[in-house]
Parts: sequence; C-alpha cells; structure tokens
Amino acid sequence: MYIHQLPEWPAFSWDQKTVSFALAAVRHKQGRLVGRMEALGFPMRDEAVLQTLTQDVVKTSEIEGELLNPDQVRSSIARRLEMDIGAPIQSDRQIDGAVDMILDATQHYSLPLTKDRLMGWHTSLFPTGRSGLYAITTGEWRRSENGPMQVVSGRVGREITHFEAPEATLIPEEMDSFLTWFNAEDRIDPVLKAALAHLWFVTIHPFDDGNGRIARALTDLMLARSDESAQRFYSMSAQIRLERKQYYEILETTQKGDLTITGWLLWFFHCLDLALSAANDLLDTVLSKARFWETISSSKLNDRQKIMINKLLDGFEGKLRTAKWAKIMKVSTDTALRDILGLVEQGILLKENSGGRSTSYILANPLNPPK
Repeated sequence: MYIHQLPEWPAFSWDQKTVSFALAAVRHKQGRLVGRMEALGFPMRDEAVLQTLTQDVVKTSEIEGELLNPDQVRSSIARRLEMDIGAPIQSDRQIDGAVDMILDATQHYSLPLTKDRLMGWHTSLFPTGRSGLYAITTGEWRRSENGPMQVVSGRVGREITHFEAPEATLIPEEMDSFLTWFNAEDRIDPVLKAALAHLWFVTIHPFDDGNGRIARALTDLMLARSDESAQRFYSMSAQIRLERKQYYEILETTQKGDLTITGWLLWFFHCLDLALSAANDLLDTVLSKARFWETISSSKLNDRQKIMINKLLDGFEGKLRTAKWAKIMKVSTDTALRDILGLVEQGILLKENSGGRSTSYILANPLNPPK
C-alpha cells in the first residue's frame, strides 16, 4: 500500500522536536548566506544569481537523464533577466522552456500557484509535445487511457514496481486539495512547506512526464518565499543531482511507508544544508572572478576573449589549445591564435611548456592575476 492509498492521506505527521531542531539549524545557515550575498555589489550578485539559476536548470533536467547545454541555458537566462554577458548564444525551444519554468517559479514566487500556471510550466518543458521518442499529453492532467502511472525497473517479465501513482480519475480532486493547501496562508515555515510540497506533488504525479522537474520548481518557488527574494543563491536541484541515488531511495521508502515522514524531512533539510555550503563556495568563486576582472579592467579585450576568460575562471575542462578555441568560438584557427596571443601579450594567458599543435595556455593566475 502506498501513502496516497491510506485513509488519512494526505495528513502528514512527523517528530516535531527532531524536525524543529534540524529546521532551525538550516534556517540559520540560510539566513547567514543570504545576508552575505546581499552585501555584494550588484554586478557580483547578478553573477552569483546567473550561475545559480544556470545550475538549477541544468541539474534538474540532468536528474532525469536529460543533458542541456550550460552555455545555452546561461545565455537564455541572461536574456530574460536583461543581464549583459557579452555576445549571446542562441538556445533552442526546449532550453528556453525549461528556463521559463524556473524563472516563473523564482521571479514570481509571491503569485498564487494555479492549475493554469502548472499547465504552462508543463507545456514549456515539452514544446514539441514529445518526451524523447514518445508523444505525451501536454498542458493537461494525465489520462486513464494511458494506463497506470508506474515507476518500474528490471527486465521485461521481471519488472520491479517502485511506485504507482493515484488513478488518473482522482487527479483533479487531488490537485485541487494540493493547490488549496499550497496557497493557504498558514503558519508552516516555508522551508518545511517546500519539503512537504515536493513529496506531495511527486506522489500525485499528475502529468504524463516532467513531474520531478515541476516538483523541484515548486521547491524553488517555496524556498524563494522563505528568502523573501527572487534572487537565487543556492540550488537544491544541483545538490539533489549529487545525491540522486539517495533521493530516489528516500522517495520510494517514504511512499511505501505510513504518513509519518520524519525521515524525508530530515533528508530534505540535510540536502538543503549541503546546497547552502556549496553556495558559499560559489560566492568565493564569484569574488575571485570579480577581483580578476577588476585587475585586468584596463586590458583591451574583444567579446571572444571575455567569454573564454570567463570559461577558464569557471573551470575549463581539458587543455586550452588554438583548435579548441576555434571550435568553441566558431572562428578560424588564425583568428583563434590572434585572440590567444593578444591575451599572452597582455599577461593574461601563459603558454605552457609544449610546442606545435600541442601548445596549450592557462590563466596567468586566476586568484592573483598579473598587475
């Protein structure tokens, strides 16, 4: 029996003392981080927000096995938030749709959550009406004719059912109850409400696909309410991606148990705590980048050079060579070499000990750049 089949559903309960202690600890850490971020200047704060939202969009899709191009995601977010990041990169409808959902959840966190709003998010996630190779119903609750909504694994004939959602005919009533609760003005701490909403929504599983991503967007919305700010400085989705195996395990265990969900709440707060710690690391990176750019502010750089310096500061994978620069920037190798040598002449890049086609370059020192 699943929790949604219990007569008391959805009357969740938990160990008040244990949960209150964990919640207070994570709320304290959350407040310290937000205070630290708000002390930043606007450019650094915008960079932190842009990096966080990019992580959020990329990682929430990655949890479901869908890989999005981070550069396209970043560019799509920057365009919508009117941030100047140099030459924009074109993004496809799928990426723009995923960005639209997260931005609507976080930038308009104070607005009520409605059926139409959820339908809009779902349609944005699947602009072609397909999930991979399969056609799905978008902008509607799932239907009975599509069969039961099950999460299964294993070979054909030896499938293991991890979870089965409520029957499709029950969804309108289930979602009416959920939306009424979500929008109610109550005394539940917003962080606690974020954890409850996440579990409740994925248990209903109202759509053909995209339920996990929408549940995590609802988490972002409620966490934005807890911060009372549209500016996002930490990403739950990025941390859940790192804890993906445990995430699915705790969801399955909770949905097969009773309505005492202390274990789920403690796991959620633990995950949030780690996300806040990662955000402090992000802040250190943003401050380092800001110091670097301030030091080379008098340098003469074109847009390609600015983009590549940012990539190097963010943690460039592999070696930077002329051919790789040309491929990333979509220019000839001659143009790439001129760009690189221009940075070498200004002391921004250093040539590593190699020669010929294997010559590679690194930043002079990203933490203590040349003066």
